[in-house]
Amino acid sequence: MNPLRLDRLNIALLAIAGLGLVSGLALLLGGQPHLATLAWTAGVAPVLAALVVEIVRSLAKGDVGLDIVAALSMSAALLVGETLAAAVVALMYSGGTFLESFAEGRARREMTDLLSRVPRTATRKRGGALEDAPLDEIEPGDLLLIRQGDIAPVDGTVENDRAMIDQSALTGESMPVRLERGQEVMSGSTNAGDVFDLRASRRATNSTYAGIVRLVEAAQQSKAPMARLADRYSLLFLAVTLALATAAWWFTGDPIRAVAVLVVATPCPLILAVPVALVAGLSRAAHFGVLIKGAKPLESLARIRTLILDKTGTLTDGRPQVVSIHTLGALTEDEVLSFAAALDQASKHPIAQAIVAAARARGAVLPLPEQIVETAGDGVTGIINGRRVVVGGAGFVASQIDAAEPEGAIRDAGSVVVALAVDGKLMGHLVMADALRAGIADLLAGLRRLGIRRILLATGDRRAVAEAVTAGLRLDAIRADLTPDEKVGVVLAERANGPVMMVGDGVNDAPALAAADIGVAMGARGAAASAEAADVVLLVDQLGRLLPGIDIAQRSRRIALESVVVGIGLSILGMVAAALGYLTPVQGALLQELIDVAVILNALRALRIVPEQAGRPASAAAEASSG
Repeated sequence: MNPLRLDRLNIALLAIAGLGLVSGLALLLGGQPHLATLAWTAGVAPVLAALVVEIVRSLAKGDVGLDIVAALSMSAALLVGETLAAAVVALMYSGGTFLESFAEGRARREMTDLLSRVPRTATRKRGGALEDAPLDEIEPGDLLLIRQGDIAPVDGTVENDRAMIDQSALTGESMPVRLERGQEVMSGSTNAGDVFDLRASRRATNSTYAGIVRLVEAAQQSKAPMARLADRYSLLFLAVTLALATAAWWFTGDPIRAVAVLVVATPCPLILAVPVALVAGLSRAAHFGVLIKGAKPLESLARIRTLILDKTGTLTDGRPQVVSIHTLGALTEDEVLSFAAALDQASKHPIAQAIVAAARARGAVLPLPEQIVETAGDGVTGIINGRRVVVGGAGFVASQIDAAEPEGAIRDAGSVVVALAVDGKLMGHLVMADALRAGIADLLAGLRRLGIRRILLATGDRRAVAEAVTAGLRLDAIRADLTPDEKVGVVLAERANGPVMMVGDGVNDAPALAAADIGVAMGARGAAASAEAADVVLLVDQLGRLLPGIDIAQRSRRIALESVVVGIGLSILGMVAAALGYLTPVQGALLQELIDVAVILNALRALRIVPEQAGRPASAAAEASSG
């Protein structure tokens, strides 16, 4: 049934049950007990009919649940003349159903908010004019105007000198991030600063936000193993309830005691506690930039004991960085970097762009290069401030200045050396490497505190490179020189020791992500194979988001278990008291409603989870970006 229609039906049934109960009480106080009985029966009948229809539908699908107990309790109360008790049960059941709908709606709000932010049109610059274009007409390369407060409709890059972007709806990071020209903007981000131009890099259907929407929709349809376990326990609880009610009637000869047992028994602790707590956990994780594709992955995430990490783009930034500068002539380190960066402005090679970024990070003002000649894959020559400059590989630079390539290359495992020559003389070397992400050691320590016993590296790189990059991290094992198939083998071998989580970011990681109990993809690119294969997607390129994600999963699962154990325990105590004659059917129904409300409110505690590690890496990144 349509969710809106279902909500309206629940409200209508609650209103009918409430009106019937109140009308009957008024008639009883007015000295009309027969009319009071009719009013109570009239309030119960629609609720009971709707419940029977729902039970029949469930049985047709092979589902046997605790709704049967509620139907039996209302039917038995009517049969033995306890119409007031039946009216109370009808009100409590319809109220519990409404409360379930409200609680799940509240728990899903974070994810629903994501869906409601999808823009329908974009302001496109074309032919010197502005036009409102439907989102599905935006093509890569289109230039879009993003006004203050607008939401980026597609993924793209900043075309102005800078832009202030609020990514809080996607990542939970409260501080706006300053982006420079050419840096990427995720669709779904909000312009928190001045108007800027966005160069579309993807169609809307392939953008970050579209990927998030697909993942959210899939997450909302899932069912956790704990919920299925609760379904199995519900059969046991149903059997215990019927046995206790039958025994109370058999040994006392009083059917009222059997009715009292039935009205105390309730489906709420098992039916409501688990989904409400787990959906609340999904919602809370989304608030911190961790999109979990459903209740089943959330529960699995809470039980992870082994973590396998990819290297490039996961443990490392996946981008070359300047790690050291060696001077050979009269230039300082900053001057070597500035000359190299000024010329490399003309190249789109990742290493050239990394050198430019490093120079700008040091505050260098880069002059425009002239007479540029780029030899693809080797290097660039040109004129900087009237001086002839050559940047590139050591062999390329040596050939350009008619010199022999220097002996004794300055490099570590996994590094790349870029040479610089000015006016025909070798002036220095820049050593480039794919460095570890900041705070990795602290992150791994935090993961171990959350119960992860084994942490491994699985990479296609050479062992020497893997060992050099991870030196000092105290990993339990390093698996190097792996093909994608061999990564899958590592995952399967580790599963023998307990649930395994695999974290990766590339297409080559997709098979291993799918093979793991939990696959985690870095970034939510709509068309990325790794994001499609993963169970969890980190909405920003920050490995540190694993900490709040796992913490929220563990605490949500704990809250669900607490709710079930306490709710069922109190229900069983209430049933025993009713069987022994200490509770009337009306008293039992009122007691059970208190238990139901307490259980649901406890499950909603998952919405208030604040992980200890929440946002620490993100905040640091935001400060660095905005500084």
